[in-house]
Amino acid sequence: MRVILYCRVSTEKEAQVSSLNRQRNELNQMAEHHNMEVVDCIEEQASGYEIEREGIFRLLEYFSSREADALLIQDETRLGRGNTKIALFHQLNKLDVRIYSLSHEGELEIAESDSMVLQIVGIVEEYQRKIHNMKIRRGMKKAVEEGYNPAANLSNQHLAPGRERIEFPIHEVVRLRQNKLSFKDIAATLRGLGYDVSKATVHRRYQEHVLLEKKEDKGYD
Repeated sequence: MRVILYCRVSTEKEAQVSSLNRQRNELNQMAEHHNMEVVDCIEEQASGYEIEREGIFRLLEYFSSREADALLIQDETRLGRGNTKIALFHQLNKLDVRIYSLSHEGELEIAESDSMVLQIVGIVEEYQRKIHNMKIRRGMKKAVEEGYNPAANLSNQHLAPGRERIEFPIHEVVRLRQNKLSFKDIAATLRGLGYDVSKATVHRRYQEHVLLEKKEDKGYD
């Protein structure tokens, strides 16, 4: 298992610096004891209530790019405090990151009160996503009813000879990706509009479009 060690203290006082060193040493021992591969050890001196921390950005980048599988911390307060802690728990949960702590001598057990808040946040976020997708589907449906023809905007049909190429509006896929929708959600949206496409097809066509744009940009350089 590939892990990130995260150590934090709130001030630059000598006692706090000693605590930072102790956290690092104890987390390294924990990783070694469980035969974990340490990808990086992130250390910073910042308030736990502050979410704009360079170390947090680095930590999330590792997990977003799938370069690490789990996080090791001394205890949950090292990750954050108050609303910042909840927000980070929620983000790490979405990325399917396992959290281990020295205080629990293993996988972190989130307090019942925090767990309830996370469930509420997850439900609200899911409904926000559904409302957003519903608005997109309604907009697309209205555009088609008013004469919009998505097939007319497909400029790369010649790239897939042989089996009949499924037509769908690639520029809408690009727009939806810019709105942070996953390929799964985009495929579901397109199917709701009558385009029988899979997540894999949407992803492949999007990659083709991106490559084509890069080639065109180089041609103008």
